[in-house]
Amino acid sequence: MSVSLEKILEKNKMSLIVSIPRNDPALAYAAMRAGADAIKMHVNVEHWASGNSFASTEAYVESFRDIREQFSGPLGVVPGGSFEAIKQSELEKLSELGFNYFSIYAHHMPTWMLELNKYEKTFAITSDYSIESLGNIHDLGITAMEASIIQANEYGSPLTFKDILAYRYIVQNTDVPVMIPSQRLLLPSDVAPLHTAGVNAVMLGAVVIGQTEESIERAVASFKNELDKL
Repeated sequence: MSVSLEKILEKNKMSLIVSIPRNDPALAYAAMRAGADAIKMHVNVEHWASGNSFASTEAYVESFRDIREQFSGPLGVVPGGSFEAIKQSELEKLSELGFNYFSIYAHHMPTWMLELNKYEKTFAITSDYSIESLGNIHDLGITAMEASIIQANEYGSPLTFKDILAYRYIVQNTDVPVMIPSQRLLLPSDVAPLHTAGVNAVMLGAVVIGQTEESIERAVASFKNELDKL
């Protein structure tokens, strides 16, 4: 039985989620070896930040099975890169393959996804969202929120105190755990300030971990080392 995302976010001072740049078991295993608390995959997405594109679930059935067999932590999926790409039949199949939470931009998320009881539900906001309008969302069945608020033209630039202030404001204005994706070129030394700001999890993607087993294992291990110091 896999561990729930809610459990790790409650238990850990700060959790480490790894967003795998390709649906390749070898890359997922590298993240596992280095201490990832949760792993996130993608289907039906053109991921411009990493330059990768992801096909439908059918293309990855064996890979997903292999990953689930090797990993007892939360396994998440971005089920599509647009509202039109989200298919109920695929989410059912992904649940059968062992995915237990989904991650999706709120403006891509059909309302029927709120009724998917087999999934823990997380969603992302962009810089276009009004933080003041979020408020309390746990009672909508939401497990956590991803603050993807960095403008696209600033991807890969260093984290600043301005970002810490923005993340802290989000933490203070919602009632669910807040996860920060590595849109900035996060460094292990950023872990402590993010924790102080109240961030519950850092999600490392291609901007930080690269695209190879070696780079993933090295980057994840360096962040895990800082998390263990908290």
